[in-house]
Amino acid sequence: MIIERTVEQMEDAMFGIDNPGVCLACGAEASGCEPDARNYKCEVCGKYEVFGLEEAMMMGNIEIVD
Repeated sequence: MIIERTVEQMEDAMFGIDNPGVCLACGAEASGCEPDARNYKCEVCGKYEVFGLEEAMMMGNIEIVD
């Protein structure tokens, strides 16, 4: 799954303190994830597909849109 994020969302993720993550199975956002998080459990769908936003971006699962 490719998740779309804006430049502002990515800047907030990289320079903020929220430590966001994203579930690659359902697209739900997660908080409290380390940037290199892999396979955390999703609180929405229950699958172990939550990745830190930076990790998901490096894997090619994040598309930055305007």
